Amino acid sequence: MNNTELGEKIVNLVGGEKNIDSLVHCATRLRFRLKDNKKADKESLSKIPDVLTVVEKGGQLQVVVGNKVGKVFTEIMNHHKITSDDNGDKNGKKEGIMAKAFDYISGVFSPLIPALAGAGMIKAVLAILTFFEWIDVKGSTYALLNAASSGLFYFLPIFVGILAAKKLGANHYVGGVVAAGLLDPKFTALSEFTGDTTFMGIPLIIANYSSTVFPILMAMVVYAPLEKWLKRVTPDTIQLFFVSMIGIIVMVPLTALVFGPFGSYISTGIGNFVTFMLDISPIITGILIASAWPFIVIFGVHWGIFPIILDNMSNGGDMIKPITAAAVFAQMGIAFGIFLRSRKNKEQASFTFAATMSGLLAGVTEPILYGLILRYKRLIPLMLISGAIGGAMIAIFGVKISTFVFNSIFTIPNYTPTVGYVIGIGSAFISATLLAFIFGLDGRKKETTKETNEDGNDHQVQVEIPATDAKRMDILSPLKGKVIPLENVDDPVFSSAAMGKGIGIEPTEGIVYSPFDGKVVDLFRTKHAIGLVSDDGVEILIHIGINTVKLKGKHFEAHVESGAVVKKGEKLVTFDIQGIKDDGFQTTTPIIITNTNDFLDVLPVSFKQVTEGEQILTVLK
Repeated sequence: MNNTELGEKIVNLVGGEKNIDSLVHCATRLRFRLKDNKKADKESLSKIPDVLTVVEKGGQLQVVVGNKVGKVFTEIMNHHKITSDDNGDKNGKKEGIMAKAFDYISGVFSPLIPALAGAGMIKAVLAILTFFEWIDVKGSTYALLNAASSGLFYFLPIFVGILAAKKLGANHYVGGVVAAGLLDPKFTALSEFTGDTTFMGIPLIIANYSSTVFPILMAMVVYAPLEKWLKRVTPDTIQLFFVSMIGIIVMVPLTALVFGPFGSYISTGIGNFVTFMLDISPIITGILIASAWPFIVIFGVHWGIFPIILDNMSNGGDMIKPITAAAVFAQMGIAFGIFLRSRKNKEQASFTFAATMSGLLAGVTEPILYGLILRYKRLIPLMLISGAIGGAMIAIFGVKISTFVFNSIFTIPNYTPTVGYVIGIGSAFISATLLAFIFGLDGRKKETTKETNEDGNDHQVQVEIPATDAKRMDILSPLKGKVIPLENVDDPVFSSAAMGKGIGIEPTEGIVYSPFDGKVVDLFRTKHAIGLVSDDGVEILIHIGINTVKLKGKHFEAHVESGAVVKKGEKLVTFDIQGIKDDGFQTTTPIIITNTNDFLDVLPVSFKQVTEGEQILTVLK
């Protein structure tokens, strides 16, 4: 599927062009703000091979597509009339304060990612050239390249002011002007003034606002409603200059007097807290930050921490980002370990190798996180253990960074001390590789099974199962009927696999048998559902029909009680198929492995007509 086709499919599944209020993107995600989120088919979106996952957060529907996000975004914008101005809540939806704050910050910084990454990489290249003494740091060539990489960071408040005002629906150029006023050389020169500095008698704290973001972010939250009020009360004849003039003359002093010092206190306070924690226990601090980072990324709020990191960088260096690098390199190690383990599976090996290279060379690990680690949850503990090891090492060495870069092998020289950083990310990568190689996924091979068509003819079907070194448990059918994919079950709770993986059965006989030797752990009072656990620890839910709880036990008869020990093939429940249908309910019966997360995978054997006692699922451990 090319980028144009992928973009079209995504647009259709989010409800079409008319359902899209705005679209922006970050490093790996298309961030849709929709008029009606219910029209988006998140389940179908998640099944697109090029979509890693779908996240709904902060009023946005985030479709994670990895490194190709920029190209897909361009194709969508080229073929549809969609605005890229994400101005927040347009539909009257109520969002929490934290959700709005993260949405605001994310919307401001997402468009800056390419510029930040590019400028950061130039700094990384300069650091490498300087390290090997391949460039004269006092020469004009170095000065020009350094200016190319530093300009964005020095004037970052201006870019933030423009994007923040735009995000809030205000004149974005006025937002840039407010920030530019704080960077004026004559104003910043007041920091060297030995006397008292005041503004109309009010004490004025002079600070260096280059590279800062908090002051202008807070300033635009005030300026946006101020501009709207000014437009309402200002006559049209003078509105062209009067609104912007009053806005600038109010906001520049207000930012210097209030938001600048307040933002500085916030940033300094957070930095001091991290330093305090490092002084108490570098190991614990490193473990906590490195362990939390992948989940912060999963929820899509990692850019909400971005202002803290940037402000720390402008105040002597940041200690948070180096520790997060341990989590990033741990993910790369997981992918590399799986690559080494799955060389016989060309498809899996190709994906994991490409994902590893994407991480090492570009610092982008969302394909690993969403396409591998979250898909096979047994890898999560391996990621946390290796990330914690690396995070603790980096914290012990007190590694800092003073410029924004993605965490790749090319940006290593930007961290100081470099040796401590290399030891930290190296330990995370190597430990993750070893853990994934020893305890990770098995290569898969294909076996052939027979299925019978409705016309009675047999045909061959290939089913993926693990290599022979994995423990394999076969789950037998508790019913007679036609096996269907779980996603075809007409209930989103089951079809989304929210309760676990499994299959559905369209029963042809109203008897439920025990699929294994085990115990009844729960028999619902309405007798429409029964929970079992096998002697091997497999927990299974057999839910007879859809919404049949409303029948309050009518048409159902139980032959066992909760706590009963049962044998394979023992009769558990009988039910009246026709009676259930006559009362307007479906008899489709989901068979769910409710402790799916305890296993490597749960795989349907095939989709065919079965009788009780035939294999329907393979549980991998």
